[in-house]
Amino acid sequence: MSTLASIADNAPWLKDSSLQKLLAVLSSGGEGARVVGGAVRNTLLGQRVGDLDIATTCLPNETSRRAEEAGFKVVPTGIEHGTVTVIANEQPYEVTTLRADVETDGRHAEVAFGREWRVDAERRDFTINALYVEADGTIIDLVGGLADIESRTLRFIGDPEQRIREDYLRILRFFRFFAWYGKGRPESEGLKACARLKDGLARLSAERVWSELKKLLAAPDPSRALLWMRQAGVLTAVLPESEKWGIDAIHGLVTTEQDLHWDADPLLRLASMIPPNVERVAELASRLKLSNSERDRLNAWTTTLPPQPEISEAGFAKKLYRSSEQGMRDRLSLALASARADAVNDNAAMMRAGHLSKLLTFLERYEKPKFPLSGGDIVAAGLDQGPAIGQVYRALEDEWIESGFTLNRDDLVARIPDYPGRA
Repeated sequence: MSTLASIADNAPWLKDSSLQKLLAVLSSGGEGARVVGGAVRNTLLGQRVGDLDIATTCLPNETSRRAEEAGFKVVPTGIEHGTVTVIANEQPYEVTTLRADVETDGRHAEVAFGREWRVDAERRDFTINALYVEADGTIIDLVGGLADIESRTLRFIGDPEQRIREDYLRILRFFRFFAWYGKGRPESEGLKACARLKDGLARLSAERVWSELKKLLAAPDPSRALLWMRQAGVLTAVLPESEKWGIDAIHGLVTTEQDLHWDADPLLRLASMIPPNVERVAELASRLKLSNSERDRLNAWTTTLPPQPEISEAGFAKKLYRSSEQGMRDRLSLALASARADAVNDNAAMMRAGHLSKLLTFLERYEKPKFPLSGGDIVAAGLDQGPAIGQVYRALEDEWIESGFTLNRDDLVARIPDYPGRA
């Protein structure tokens, strides 16, 4: 066990009075409580700390009793698995009793509560996720996590196959955490175990698979992790649409994001890895149970035709009026990333990238013009009620678009008599 390291000087979150009070409350009377997992890992890596998780020897009901008596709000979010959420000053702390796995089926685990910190550590997935910290900042390392933090090695705790068989989601978590925190090549035994057991991914719910994949795609640069996922056959298992299409575009997209200060966009990165085919995207959205907004965005991307590289701004404005703005933005973004990647050795690609960049800039300031005519205007002009009204409306709208949106309402009303169907 290593207790030499401390994060006391690098963890402002640890000084929070509510957290210190909660740790003290849960540690009195012979019990113990420590912060565990991502907060410790990210502090050591100099990355942003999000959720704060606490491990304790207190049983769930005792955790609840102590927290409530101390004035905290308690929510029994997963009490059957030993977890309650304690809320202080709107900050949630997930507090879980030390546990050991009694039985697992590859998706869920039956647990028994315990008091052994080492047993609790050894049931976790990766060494870098099993570091504990005391209230004074002292790190408790029971599985070699500090050394792996130092070398940026993502390593399963104990036997990789055993860890994976306990929960097959750990295959995807292996690549997700490698994307965020790993360096060089993935640890070989873990990689081999993921490749051997990838068929177990079929036992997972679609929601869990997509959640992990989306988190992986949100990493600053997921390209190395995706490459190793493909090598191990894991990417094809969860995203068969990428098999013949490939992931070559990811690196260029990430480079463009970094150069142009775009936010990492998991859905745009996903689009770069799959063919823009309506049927295949529909099947993907159904299989992974994408949200309606995610499904609609991918649909818009597949059905939006990209503009010709030499299109003028006036021509682009006409095309935009009939297009999905988000679909066009995604098309242009991927086209620009591709052109920038090719521009290293291709002057034509460099010129194409410049033009695409101008179109994207135009799109960012674009405001869709409002057609100045209504169906009521057409009826008032004497057109018979019925399908003809819609036909005339669309024809006049086409004229207005072709005019560069310059025809005003009076111009359009004056054209109504030119169309058949008047009373």
